Amino acid sequence: MAPSAITEIAAPAAVVPSKAQPVEKVVENEVTPLEAISHGEVLPDVPTFPSYTEERRHILVHMAATFRNWSRMGYAEGQSGHISIRDPEFPQIMWMNPLSRHFGTLTAGDMIPMEIDTGRIVGGRPNPRTGTITGNKAGYHIHSAIHKRRNDIHAVCHAHTPAGRAWSVFAKPLEMLTQDACSLYGCHDVYAAYGGIVFASEEGEHIADALGQHNKGVILMNHGLLTVGDTVDEAGFLFGLMERSCAIQLQVEAACASGKLQKNIISDEEAAYNCKMANEKNACYREMQPDIEFEMQEAGGEDVLARGFEHLSITL
Repeated sequence: MAPSAITEIAAPAAVVPSKAQPVEKVVENEVTPLEAISHGEVLPDVPTFPSYTEERRHILVHMAATFRNWSRMGYAEGQSGHISIRDPEFPQIMWMNPLSRHFGTLTAGDMIPMEIDTGRIVGGRPNPRTGTITGNKAGYHIHSAIHKRRNDIHAVCHAHTPAGRAWSVFAKPLEMLTQDACSLYGCHDVYAAYGGIVFASEEGEHIADALGQHNKGVILMNHGLLTVGDTVDEAGFLFGLMERSCAIQLQVEAACASGKLQKNIISDEEAAYNCKMANEKNACYREMQPDIEFEMQEAGGEDVLARGFEHLSITL
């Protein structure tokens, strides 16, 4: 990949199976998840780029679009909530949203680069209202701990959503109640403790422990939800899916409270197969594109969400 054209950058020194009989899968030829779902021409994989600058612009625009989707979905709670993306050229740097800016207003040029190891802010534009470049300290502690542990992931999403917080109080994983929830089968867990607002690195480490080395999501007791992915698109899609699955779980639990109804839970075999076909990184990227493209259209085009990118710089 060609070097970046960005200015001022120096090289860096519990699931319950159903009683239904398992269905045997007959697969004549192994296909990718996108090949399996596409009728006609196959949808493309995660795009690649000829330069770091183009890739950086893409991921920050999609980060801004994901935040605008969060705003539309009602995921905002004051100053809480954050997304981080590892820089494609400088993996020791992650981009995060500024503190005290509404999700629905963000563009690529609002994002702040900071060192994962130290938290040092190494660029960004001042908040037009406060004149400061300010990140979320709790967000830094959570996201940095995960990025240090998981070189396989490049994006982390966390917010305090209504259904996620409500289901989190039970400190239980999601059951495989629907086909969609199966995308989280065997790859989400629970942080069954509450350590208060994350004002120190120790709580971030506990959350990273709960996420583990292979999960893509974690339910934080009395706190909210967190997801990760190879792209912000993947992490963003899984976040929305987890929130909606929490809402469905709560609705089902309420419906079953009388004891007159019984849950039919998808079997382990079926859930594992569904997860294999729906949880793959290219498939998850594609799942988020309708929402990303909608936010671009509603904003007035991709260039609107890219606003300010040309002025961004990183100083290492």
